[in-house]
Parts: sequence; structure tokens; C-alpha cells
Amino acid sequence: MSESCSSEPATSGCGCGSDVKFDGASPEYRRALTWVIAINLVGFVVVLVGGLAQGSASLSANALDFLADSATYAISLWAIGKSVSIRTGAALFKGLSLGAVALSVAGFAAWRAWTGAAPSREAISALGLFGALANLAAAGLLVRYRDGDANVRSVWLCTRNDLIQCLGVAATGGLVWLTGSRWPDLIVGVLLAGVFLSSAYQIIRQARAEHRASLATS
Repeated sequence: MSESCSSEPATSGCGCGSDVKFDGASPEYRRALTWVIAINLVGFVVVLVGGLAQGSASLSANALDFLADSATYAISLWAIGKSVSIRTGAALFKGLSLGAVALSVAGFAAWRAWTGAAPSREAISALGLFGALANLAAAGLLVRYRDGDANVRSVWLCTRNDLIQCLGVAATGGLVWLTGSRWPDLIVGVLLAGVFLSSAYQIIRQARAEHRASLATS
């Protein structure tokens, strides 16, 4: 490996001459990520209570995602400054975890399709808006770091997904009110599961590419 390459941090996976990917190794990013973890823990507690009380698939999806993000962001924080192998391994774990959350949400929505009445539209909309505001704050902290390596980018994708999810949950309350049915809540739960699966695929694909590149240049 040439001298000019050995001095560069992890890249996007193309070896010498490719764009260097930000790996999160800065005090500012660490502070931002610590705040985002705290935001997600608060969001998990608040939305979980509401989701369980209402038996809502969309709220339960929201709460599970807050919890998963808190755990995976903590892993991201720990992995900063570690080797490419460790960082890509952390990203792979997060991608697989997000996929597991997606499947659990889809399963819960399927189960709810055959049981229970429509959840409260007011609770869904209120908690959805709460989650949207929490994730908007998190996205504001992370938006400048959205194009980093697999570990950093996975944090941004999860935060972006959360914001989309919470807005969808808030809209679900209006659909439940219009239809008087639980089906909008269940459909949104399944759609959100699809968004999670798509992001999980993107995270895993980038992490594997970066891992292969690190092996090729080592």
C-alpha cells in the first residue's frame, strides 16, 4: 500500500483515490450522538407507555425503534475510533437489529389485525407528534454527519427513519378518526416495517463493502 494511502482514514471502499468517509472521530460528533441517545431513551419510555395502553401497532413500532436506536447509537459511540473491522461489525449488527425490529413490527401488526378494537386516534396523533419533535431535534444534531462511513451513516438513516415514522404515526390518528377502523394503524405499522427493512439492507450493504475494502488494502 502506498504511503499516501496509509495516512488516510477508512474510505468508502474503493482504495486509493476515493473519497474519505468521516468515521465519527470528533468531539462534536460524540457530543451530538450522546444527546441523540438521551432523546431516544426519553422517547422510548413515553411512547411505550402510550403504545401499550392503546394496543397500537404503529405506536409499538415507534417505541421499539426508539429503544433499538438508543442501543445501536450507544454501540456507534463505542465503535468510534476503533478499527475498520470493528466499525463495520458494529454497523452490521445495527443493520441486522433493524431488520429484526422490522419483522417484529410486521408480526405484531398481523396479530393485531385479528384482535382488538381501533386505538385512540388522539393518543396516536399526540404521541406521533411528540416522537416527530424528538426526532426532529435528533436529526438537527446529526444532519451535518449524514454522509460518513457505515457506522456514522447508519445513525443518520435510523434518525431519518424515525422522523418519517413519527409523522406517519401522527397521520394515522387522523385516518383512524376518518374510518373508525383499526386498519390504518395496522397498515402504517406494516409500511414502517418495510422502511426499516430497506434501511437495514442499505446499512448492511455499505458495511460489507467497507469491510471488503479494508481487507483488500491491508
